[in-house]
Amino acid sequence: MLNKTVLAGAIVVAAAFAGAAHAQSRVYFVEPKDGATVTSPVHVKFGVEGMTLAPAGTMTEGTGHHHLLIDSGPLPKGTVIPANETSLHYGKAQTEADVKLPPGDHTLTMQLGDGAHRSYGPEMAQTIKVHVK
Repeated sequence: MLNKTVLAGAIVVAAAFAGAAHAQSRVYFVEPKDGATVTSPVHVKFGVEGMTLAPAGTMTEGTGHHHLLIDSGPLPKGTVIPANETSLHYGKAQTEADVKLPPGDHTLTMQLGDGAHRSYGPEMAQTIKVHVK
């Protein structure tokens, strides 16, 4: 039988390890690159490290799916990510998409959200700028 002190210490170490692993998680744009000049539709590829992609509705710890916020920045942790023409959801755990954008300069923010579309916060987002010809 395990000693309660040893068990409590193991739980603390496991929690610290889980927190450290999540702290090293990130999302990033594979393409386009920040500052790129592109044509519409813009082909966007999403990357993620330290988390597992899962369809919307999956409420397993360490999972989520991508959202693309057009001309806005990251959302605070826990905020429900809206679904509209400038806040696109990839709830089937897609890793790429073609996005129609009008000519001009645009800000694209990739935001990871959980199964209930709640933001993982700025630490699980990346923002880039593109110029559409």
